[in-house]
Amino acid sequence: MNTIQNEGKRLAGRAAMRYVEPGSVVGVGTGSTVAYFIEALAERRHDIEGAVSSSEQSTRLLREHGIPVLDLNATGELPLYVDGADECDPHKRLIKGGGGALTREKIIAAASRRFVCIIDPAKRVEVLGRFPLPVEVIPMARSHVARAIVARGGQPVWRDGVVTDNGNWILDVHHWSITDPVALETELNQIAGVVCVGLFARRPADVVLIGDREMA
Repeated sequence: MNTIQNEGKRLAGRAAMRYVEPGSVVGVGTGSTVAYFIEALAERRHDIEGAVSSSEQSTRLLREHGIPVLDLNATGELPLYVDGADECDPHKRLIKGGGGALTREKIIAAASRRFVCIIDPAKRVEVLGRFPLPVEVIPMARSHVARAIVARGGQPVWRDGVVTDNGNWILDVHHWSITDPVALETELNQIAGVVCVGLFARRPADVVLIGDREMA
Protein backbone atom coordinates (compact mmCIF):
# COMPACT_ATOMS: atom_id res chain seq x y z
CA MET A 1 0.00 0.00 0.00
CA ASN A 2 1.46 3.36 -0.97
CA THR A 3 2.03 6.36 1.27
CA ILE A 4 -0.74 8.41 -0.38
CA GLN A 5 -3.32 5.68 0.33
CA ASN A 6 -2.18 5.39 3.93
CA GLU A 7 -2.46 9.14 4.39
CA GLY A 8 -5.97 9.08 2.91
CA LYS A 9 -6.98 6.36 5.35
CA ARG A 10 -5.47 8.23 8.29
CA LEU A 11 -7.22 11.48 7.36
CA ALA A 12 -10.58 9.72 6.95
CA GLY A 13 -10.22 7.86 10.24
CA ARG A 14 -9.51 11.06 12.15
CA ALA A 15 -12.18 13.06 10.30
CA ALA A 16 -14.85 10.59 11.45
CA MET A 17 -14.25 11.71 15.02
CA ARG A 18 -16.27 14.87 14.41
CA TYR A 19 -19.42 12.71 14.31
CA VAL A 20 -18.76 11.06 17.70
CA GLU A 21 -21.15 12.31 20.39
CA PRO A 22 -19.83 12.64 23.96
CA GLY A 23 -21.13 9.92 26.27
CA SER A 24 -22.31 7.71 23.39
CA VAL A 25 -21.70 4.13 22.31
CA VAL A 26 -19.97 4.00 18.92
CA GLY A 27 -20.36 1.22 16.36
CA VAL A 28 -16.94 0.31 14.99
CA GLY A 29 -16.25 -1.55 11.75
CA THR A 30 -13.27 -3.54 10.56
CA GLY A 31 -10.22 -2.97 8.39
CA SER A 32 -7.12 -0.88 7.85
CA THR A 33 -8.95 2.47 7.61
CA VAL A 34 -10.97 1.71 10.75
CA ALA A 35 -7.71 1.00 12.59
CA TYR A 36 -6.87 4.70 12.20
CA PHE A 37 -10.32 5.61 13.53
CA ILE A 38 -9.77 3.38 16.57
CA GLU A 39 -6.46 5.14 17.25
CA ALA A 40 -8.24 8.51 17.15
CA LEU A 41 -11.14 7.18 19.25
CA ALA A 42 -8.68 6.02 21.91
CA GLU A 43 -7.64 9.63 22.45
CA ARG A 44 -11.24 10.35 23.55
CA ARG A 45 -11.99 7.00 25.18
CA HIS A 46 -12.93 8.73 28.46
CA ASP A 47 -15.56 10.80 26.60
CA ILE A 48 -17.53 7.78 25.33
CA GLU A 49 -19.33 4.92 27.04
CA GLY A 50 -17.76 2.29 24.80
CA ALA A 51 -17.95 0.64 21.40
CA VAL A 52 -19.84 -2.15 19.64
CA SER A 53 -17.43 -4.12 17.48
CA SER A 54 -18.08 -5.79 14.12
CA SER A 55 -15.27 -8.37 14.36
CA GLU A 56 -12.95 -10.22 16.70
CA GLN A 57 -10.07 -8.30 15.09
CA SER A 58 -11.57 -4.91 15.97
CA THR A 59 -12.54 -6.15 19.44
CA ARG A 60 -8.88 -6.95 20.16
CA LEU A 61 -7.75 -3.57 18.84
CA LEU A 62 -10.36 -1.66 20.84
CA ARG A 63 -9.43 -3.44 24.05
CA GLU A 64 -5.73 -2.87 23.41
CA HIS A 65 -6.55 0.85 23.29
CA GLY A 66 -8.55 0.70 26.53
CA ILE A 67 -11.98 1.15 24.93
CA PRO A 68 -14.77 -0.95 26.51
CA VAL A 69 -16.47 -3.33 24.05
CA LEU A 70 -20.22 -3.66 24.59
CA ASP A 71 -22.90 -6.10 23.40
CA LEU A 72 -25.31 -4.70 20.81
CA ASN A 73 -28.17 -6.56 22.51
CA ALA A 74 -27.55 -4.46 25.63
CA THR A 75 -26.99 -1.08 23.99
CA GLY A 76 -30.07 -0.73 21.80
CA GLU A 77 -29.95 1.61 18.79
CA LEU A 78 -26.58 3.30 18.23
CA PRO A 79 -26.18 6.95 17.24
CA LEU A 80 -23.17 6.24 15.00
CA TYR A 81 -21.47 3.47 13.06
CA VAL A 82 -18.06 4.10 11.44
CA ASP A 83 -16.64 1.66 8.91
CA GLY A 84 -14.66 1.47 5.69
CA ALA A 85 -15.59 -0.05 2.33
CA ASP A 86 -14.01 -1.90 -0.56
CA GLU A 87 -15.97 0.17 -3.10
CA CYS A 88 -18.30 3.17 -3.01
CA ASP A 89 -20.49 4.46 -5.85
CA PRO A 90 -21.81 8.04 -6.30
CA HIS A 91 -24.99 7.15 -4.37
CA LYS A 92 -23.02 6.06 -1.26
CA ARG A 93 -23.86 2.40 -1.94
CA LEU A 94 -21.04 0.08 -0.99
CA ILE A 95 -19.32 -3.25 -1.44
CA LYS A 96 -17.96 -4.49 1.88
CA GLY A 97 -16.66 -7.78 3.21
CA GLY A 98 -13.11 -7.98 1.89
CA GLY A 99 -12.08 -8.57 5.50
CA GLY A 100 -14.80 -11.18 6.02
CA ALA A 101 -16.85 -9.28 8.63
CA LEU A 102 -19.78 -8.33 6.39
CA THR A 103 -22.58 -9.92 8.44
CA ARG A 104 -21.76 -8.22 11.72
CA GLU A 105 -21.01 -4.99 9.84
CA LYS A 106 -24.44 -5.08 8.22
CA ILE A 107 -26.15 -5.76 11.54
CA ILE A 108 -24.48 -2.79 13.24
CA ALA A 109 -25.17 -0.52 10.25
CA ALA A 110 -28.85 -1.49 10.44
CA ALA A 111 -28.90 -0.75 14.17
CA SER A 112 -27.35 2.72 13.81
CA ARG A 113 -29.01 6.06 13.10
CA ARG A 114 -26.00 7.35 11.15
CA PHE A 115 -23.51 5.32 9.10
CA VAL A 116 -20.28 7.16 8.33
CA CYS A 117 -18.12 5.40 5.75
CA ILE A 118 -14.42 6.29 5.66
CA ILE A 119 -12.43 5.56 2.49
CA ASP A 120 -9.38 6.62 0.54
CA PRO A 121 -9.93 7.98 -3.01
CA ALA A 122 -9.02 4.64 -4.66
CA LYS A 123 -12.30 3.13 -3.39
CA ARG A 124 -14.50 5.48 -5.46
CA VAL A 125 -16.13 3.85 -8.52
CA GLU A 126 -18.93 4.81 -10.88
CA VAL A 127 -20.43 1.28 -10.93
CA LEU A 128 -19.96 -1.34 -8.20
CA GLY A 129 -18.40 -4.68 -9.10
CA ARG A 130 -14.77 -4.16 -9.94
CA PHE A 131 -14.03 -5.46 -6.43
CA PRO A 132 -15.35 -9.04 -6.11
CA LEU A 133 -18.64 -9.13 -4.19
CA PRO A 134 -18.38 -11.16 -0.96
CA VAL A 135 -21.29 -13.43 -0.07
CA GLU A 136 -21.28 -15.21 3.29
CA VAL A 137 -22.84 -18.68 3.10
CA ILE A 138 -23.67 -21.60 5.37
CA PRO A 139 -20.91 -24.16 4.59
CA MET A 140 -23.27 -26.92 3.40
CA ALA A 141 -24.87 -24.46 0.96
CA ARG A 142 -21.65 -23.33 -0.75
CA SER A 143 -22.16 -25.26 -4.01
CA HIS A 144 -25.90 -24.57 -4.12
CA VAL A 145 -25.38 -20.82 -3.72
CA ALA A 146 -22.51 -20.85 -6.23
CA ARG A 147 -24.72 -22.47 -8.88
CA ALA A 148 -27.44 -19.88 -8.27
CA ILE A 149 -24.88 -17.10 -8.69
CA VAL A 150 -23.51 -18.60 -11.92
CA ALA A 151 -27.07 -18.71 -13.26
CA ARG A 152 -27.20 -14.96 -12.64
CA GLY A 153 -24.01 -14.31 -14.59
CA GLY A 154 -21.52 -14.09 -11.72
CA GLN A 155 -18.30 -16.05 -11.26
CA PRO A 156 -18.10 -17.19 -7.61
CA VAL A 157 -14.77 -18.18 -6.10
CA TRP A 158 -14.64 -19.86 -2.71
CA ARG A 159 -12.35 -17.98 -0.31
CA ASP A 160 -10.67 -21.24 0.62
CA GLY A 161 -9.32 -21.51 4.15
CA VAL A 162 -11.33 -18.54 5.44
CA VAL A 163 -13.94 -19.06 8.15
CA THR A 164 -15.89 -16.02 9.31
CA ASP A 165 -16.34 -15.06 12.95
CA ASN A 166 -19.79 -16.66 12.60
CA GLY A 167 -18.36 -20.02 11.46
CA ASN A 168 -19.40 -19.62 7.82
CA TRP A 169 -17.66 -19.49 4.42
CA ILE A 170 -17.34 -16.74 1.82
CA LEU A 171 -17.84 -16.75 -1.94
CA ASP A 172 -16.23 -13.83 -3.80
CA VAL A 173 -18.21 -13.08 -6.96
CA HIS A 174 -16.22 -11.76 -9.92
CA HIS A 175 -17.26 -10.22 -13.26
CA TRP A 176 -20.42 -8.44 -12.16
CA SER A 177 -21.17 -4.87 -13.19
CA ILE A 178 -23.75 -4.03 -10.55
CA THR A 179 -25.99 -1.37 -12.07
CA ASP A 180 -28.93 -2.02 -9.70
CA PRO A 181 -27.34 -2.93 -6.36
CA VAL A 182 -30.58 -2.65 -4.38
CA ALA A 183 -32.32 -5.23 -6.59
CA LEU A 184 -29.31 -7.57 -6.59
CA GLU A 185 -28.94 -7.38 -2.81
CA THR A 186 -32.62 -8.24 -2.40
CA GLU A 187 -32.43 -11.11 -4.90
CA LEU A 188 -29.30 -12.72 -3.46
CA ASN A 189 -30.73 -12.54 0.06
CA GLN A 190 -33.51 -14.90 -1.08
CA ILE A 191 -31.14 -17.73 -2.04
CA ALA A 192 -31.32 -20.50 0.57
CA GLY A 193 -28.01 -20.72 2.41
CA VAL A 194 -26.98 -17.09 1.96
CA VAL A 195 -26.26 -15.50 5.33
CA CYS A 196 -25.29 -12.04 4.13
CA VAL A 197 -24.45 -10.19 0.92
CA GLY A 198 -21.64 -7.63 0.89
CA LEU A 199 -23.82 -5.05 -0.87
CA PHE A 200 -24.74 -2.15 1.39
CA ALA A 201 -27.32 -0.63 -0.96
CA ARG A 202 -30.70 -1.01 0.74
CA ARG A 203 -29.04 0.70 3.71
CA PRO A 204 -26.23 2.77 2.16
CA ALA A 205 -23.87 5.08 4.00
CA ASP A 206 -25.32 8.37 5.24
CA VAL A 207 -21.97 10.12 5.03
CA VAL A 208 -18.87 9.15 3.02
CA LEU A 209 -15.55 10.70 3.99
CA ILE A 210 -12.84 10.58 1.33
CA GLY A 211 -9.80 11.55 3.31
CA ASP A 212 -11.03 14.44 5.45
CA ARG A 213 -13.62 15.65 2.91
CA GLU A 214 -17.28 14.72 2.85
CA MET A 215 -18.50 13.31 -0.47
CA ALA A 216 -21.44 15.24 -1.92
